Amino acid sequence: MARMFGTDGVRGIAGSELTIELATKLGQAGAYVLTKEQEHQATIIVGCDTRISGGMLASALMAGICSVGANAIFVGVMPTPAIAYLTRKHKVDAGVVISASHNPMEFNGIKFFNGEGYKLSDALEDEIEDLIRNNMKDVVLPIGSGVGKIDYRFDLKDEYVEFMKKCVPVDLKGKKIVVDCAEGASYYTSVKALRDLGAELVAIHTNPDGTNINANCGSTHMDELKARVVYEKADIGIAFDGDADRMLAVDEKGELVDGDQIMAICGLHMKQKGKLKKNTIVVTIMSNLGFTLMGEREGVNVEKTKVGDRYVLEHMREHGYNIGGEQSGHVIFLDDNTTGDGLLSALHLLEVMVETGKTLSELASVMEVLPQALVNAKVPNHKKESFMEYQEIADAIANVEKKFHGEGRVLIRPSGTEPLVRVMIEGKNQKVIDAEAKKLAELITKIML
Repeated sequence: MARMFGTDGVRGIAGSELTIELATKLGQAGAYVLTKEQEHQATIIVGCDTRISGGMLASALMAGICSVGANAIFVGVMPTPAIAYLTRKHKVDAGVVISASHNPMEFNGIKFFNGEGYKLSDALEDEIEDLIRNNMKDVVLPIGSGVGKIDYRFDLKDEYVEFMKKCVPVDLKGKKIVVDCAEGASYYTSVKALRDLGAELVAIHTNPDGTNINANCGSTHMDELKARVVYEKADIGIAFDGDADRMLAVDEKGELVDGDQIMAICGLHMKQKGKLKKNTIVVTIMSNLGFTLMGEREGVNVEKTKVGDRYVLEHMREHGYNIGGEQSGHVIFLDDNTTGDGLLSALHLLEVMVETGKTLSELASVMEVLPQALVNAKVPNHKKESFMEYQEIADAIANVEKKFHGEGRVLIRPSGTEPLVRVMIEGKNQKVIDAEAKKLAELITKIML
């Protein structure tokens, strides 16, 4: 049976895969596992992004939480990193976010933070999953005054804004910024924080209606932001995803600045200020080869993990590093917050621009981005881990690897959150790698569907 938890919680189409029954069970099992050691009546903070299914799933989840005797605090629409922060600040026992991040509107997800604001270990997720599969065996549900209650606190988003301004108190007067909030969870927090810090702000996609989250906007659809930055003669464009735990930027010329470049810019600035712990930045195997070359040239140690910001975070915590992340824009500044935080990343990037007086295009030139093709092959979710078991696919991958050996690299992996196998090729010629990646992805889909 496939594992319920992916790299970022439990995901699926709301109402069919991620049902209210499953949400209730996740609330029950999650609350029980995360709070069973507590002597007091436990409390869990719950927030969601702007998806129409968020309220439905949050209600079911909180019913589950209360049914095992824990209390819930519902904070409404809130960025994922805000839940991590509020869980720590208010010293509650756990936090839960109802979100499917950058995925389309019909998807949703449930992800947990422990009392310290960190995503759960695989072992804890397995414990929750086992409890659900065993139908909450041996768990006694309280009655009467023993059940939990729900409090509603929609004012806490301002606490997160103040925390962000305290982390990076940069003066943004004179900076013109276009921000794309993806009709998602950052539509209030990022706009308020950037304006409070003095920026001249052009805010787009800040009118979520429950069905428009990530729809041709945000960090997965950058074309409108690129054009708007050039039209507005802005200094920078900033794009968040639906739950605002990732951020990508656009320079003043309308060119994309991805997560690798953001880490290179901020990491080198930290090094110059003596703040880069152990002179190391942590990335994943998906990071562009240009990042590794930048590290070699600048004397920065680059360490790589498997894909998923949780694995980057685990490596950072284990070895005492303070910056790491993914090309997709999940960047973790561990001195400030316990998870990827789009607004925090944006503020740190702006801080480098202000302190150096350089344009974003100048700063981004510290790293050459080598041509890269990434094509998704649609496959059944339950088969995605076993693509190498098909001989025709294995042979085709081997042939492509042989073709690019010494002049690039090939990386094929299942998505942790979607029914996809991701085909990534790096090389010297964009047209060649695009064609090869497309051909391989089409073959994988044809054979596995």
